[in-house]
Amino acid sequence: MPTEPTVGSVATVTSALTVTGLSKAYNGVLALDGVDLDIRPGEVHALLGGNGSGKSTLIKCLAGVVTPESGGRLDVGAVSVDADSWSTDSAYAAGLRFVHQQPAVFLDLSVAENIAFGTRFPLRRGKIDWKSLHARTAELLERFHVDALPSTPLGALRAADRTRVAIIRAVQDREDAHSGVLVLDEPTAALPASEVEQLLDSLRRYAAAGQTILYVSHRLDEVLSVADRVTVLRDGRKVATVDAHGLSESDLIELIVGRPLDRLFPDHVELQETDVVLRARGLAGGPLQDVSFDLRRGEVLGVAGLLGAGRSELLRMIFGAYEVSAGTLELDGKAVQFTSPGQAMEAGIAYVPEERQADALFQGESVRHNMTAGAAGHYFSGLRFSHSREKADSSDAVRRFLIRVGQDSQPVETLSGGNAQKVVLARWLRRAPRVLLLDEPTQGVDIGARSEIYGLVREATRSGTSVVLVASDPEELAHACDRVLILRDGRIAAVSQQPLEAHRLTELVNLSETSS
Repeated sequence: MPTEPTVGSVATVTSALTVTGLSKAYNGVLALDGVDLDIRPGEVHALLGGNGSGKSTLIKCLAGVVTPESGGRLDVGAVSVDADSWSTDSAYAAGLRFVHQQPAVFLDLSVAENIAFGTRFPLRRGKIDWKSLHARTAELLERFHVDALPSTPLGALRAADRTRVAIIRAVQDREDAHSGVLVLDEPTAALPASEVEQLLDSLRRYAAAGQTILYVSHRLDEVLSVADRVTVLRDGRKVATVDAHGLSESDLIELIVGRPLDRLFPDHVELQETDVVLRARGLAGGPLQDVSFDLRRGEVLGVAGLLGAGRSELLRMIFGAYEVSAGTLELDGKAVQFTSPGQAMEAGIAYVPEERQADALFQGESVRHNMTAGAAGHYFSGLRFSHSREKADSSDAVRRFLIRVGQDSQPVETLSGGNAQKVVLARWLRRAPRVLLLDEPTQGVDIGARSEIYGLVREATRSGTSVVLVASDPEELAHACDRVLILRDGRIAAVSQQPLEAHRLTELVNLSETSS
């Protein structure tokens, strides 16, 4: 069982969690530089910052898995300790609970079994009391609006519901307590926009009952809708702690990156109306019934629509990874019919899928190998592989694609979300594709890395690459795209031209909800 933290002093409880002068250095470089943080009981406190800001390091220090430098202090409730003596047992005993972006869940076990691992299995006469466990699980699932049975294998649920089960597991033993902090690290990264509000409602109820939440998210609209206060880190230092009420997304962006929103995205370009690279006519399959469009050379063509509108299926059709039941495709004026991704790749089509961890990255392999995997044949001379050429190309790509990494030999899973996504982009853009298909390319990516990613995409379009971009964020579509197609009921319901406005895109997308 976890042990109680060593008590340095006991004082009147005025905050749920206070961090004072927290620092952490890696190889002499400060990831945290004297950071202070104060979280009040019963509030939702958002922690924001870009890549390298220190958010992840701070959370790891709070969890006791990383030991900070000496000199810092941690106060949790009435307990005050030296930060460098904090441990995982200390964090648990103090009531700190953590749900990470990729929670440790057991896909082969049932929902009830996963939740029981958060506390213990109820016993009756020395055996597991399955009836009691399932009844308790059913109550929790209903309270958190998870549409599943206690006996359902967790692996059968969508990623969104798996995340919510992980949150239930973390908070189930603290629902009636009024101490400790629930730390949520990107809890909505895998959730579609239509389901996010349900989770946020659950968190608001949890806070209203007197519980305290430290909320980390790149989705600024969520932060503004749920947070009471916001702390922003930049380059390992605290920039500010501000009241969230009355703030705008533009205010938060300027705090996070140090410059206004209108300077985050590259400028739009003038395109030739007749220079069509990809032409689709009457595409159908799955949720798509009749989709036609032209993609011009150097264009960023956005695709919007509600969940289930067929946005991802459209990209996979073009890439030869989804069956086309009707319709035609032309590439540079010639009819094409891709029956496999390999054929599409040979024709110059590149595809960055939505689930980069599962579908785009080679887990366990180095950053270098992940970037050069698409051109491995380039490094062979007969049967001899040139490691020096591969390393030189990888080092060049790290610089060119703004990838922040200690060494390109480190495992790719050690990178932040933004840097991992840039590794995937680097692999494809080094091939100079004719068409680049992007499915939610900035999901789970902070605003600073988002700006860099779209800068790289726009640089590719200046060299002749054309882009089809699926994104859920209307602000992102408005700033990053030249035109936006709105999918509804398997067809293109509208095309939004420049100048694009986020509120207008939202209106067009939401029409599908009212008309369906």
